[in-house]
Amino acid sequence: MSSLEELFCPIDDFCQRFEPQWRKTLLAQGVQSRKRTRSLALSEIMTILVAFHQQCYRNVKAYYLKHVHPYWKDAFPGLVSYSRFVEFIPSALVSLCIYLKHCFGQCTGISFIDSTAIKVCHNRQISRHRVFAKLAARGKTSVDWFLGFKLHLVVNEQGELLNVTLTPGNSDDRKPVPDLLKDLFGKVFADRGYVSRALAQKLFEDYGIEFFARPKRRMKNHLMRLSDKLLARKRSIIETVIDQLKNISQIEHSRHHSPVNFTVNLLCGLIAYCHQPKKPSLNFDFALPQSA
Repeated sequence: MSSLEELFCPIDDFCQRFEPQWRKTLLAQGVQSRKRTRSLALSEIMTILVAFHQQCYRNVKAYYLKHVHPYWKDAFPGLVSYSRFVEFIPSALVSLCIYLKHCFGQCTGISFIDSTAIKVCHNRQISRHRVFAKLAARGKTSVDWFLGFKLHLVVNEQGELLNVTLTPGNSDDRKPVPDLLKDLFGKVFADRGYVSRALAQKLFEDYGIEFFARPKRRMKNHLMRLSDKLLARKRSIIETVIDQLKNISQIEHSRHHSPVNFTVNLLCGLIAYCHQPKKPSLNFDFALPQSA
C-alpha cells in the first residue's frame, strides 16, 4: 500500500494539467452563474476516494468518519461533512476515467485477457432491484447466475493493466476484444471463453496480433510453439489480478444507490490497483525455447 503522499502527488500533478483543459471544453448554459470554489480540490476528492480502496474499510461512510476525519485533517484542511462529500463524488467521474488511462502500463508484446462478473445485487434481490434497470443484465458464470456487468481486462506479464471495458452481464466475452486490443501488439493469451477462429484471424489481419485461446475439451489441439504453450500456462496471472481487484481493491459490492457511484467505485478500485507497489508478475529470467 502506497502512502497518502505517494498517492496524492501524481493525482494532483494530473489535475493541474487536466482541469484547466477540461473546463475549456465545457458548454456554457447561456446564463451567468456564480462559481464558488469548493473547500476540497478535485485532486483531494480523487485521493480520498482512491485511498478508500487501499484501506481495510468495507464502506465509504465508516472510512470517511473513522479514518479520514480523525487522522487526515492536517492533510486535507478543507474537509467537509460526509453528506457534503457524497455530493462531491459525481464531479470526479470524468477525471477518474482519464486518470485511469494515464495509469495504464506499457504493452510488452505478451498480454493476457479475461473477464469477471461484477454483481450489483444479491440473487435474492434481483426481482426488486431498480438501481441498474436497463443497464445491468443477467449473466452466467461457471459458478452461478448473477445480475450485473462484466469487467474485461488486459494485463501484461508484469501485472500492469493495459486496457479495461465494462459490458452488460449477458454479453459475449469475444465482442469487446477488438476494441480492447487495437492499441496492443505481440501475443495475447485467453481462456476457453474466447475461442473463435474468425476472431483470431481478424486480430492478426487488422493489428498483427497472435491470439491464443485455450481450446475446449473436445476440440482438436493445434500446433503451437513450445514457448507459446509455456506462456499459455501462465494465464493464471490475470486471475490473480482479478482476485486482488475484488478482495483488496473492493471493486464489487451490492450497496450502490446510483450508477454514477458504482462507476466511481469501480474506477477508484482499478486506480488503487495501478498504484499498488507490488503486483503479480511472471519471472522471465529464463530463455523461452522457440522450437515447435
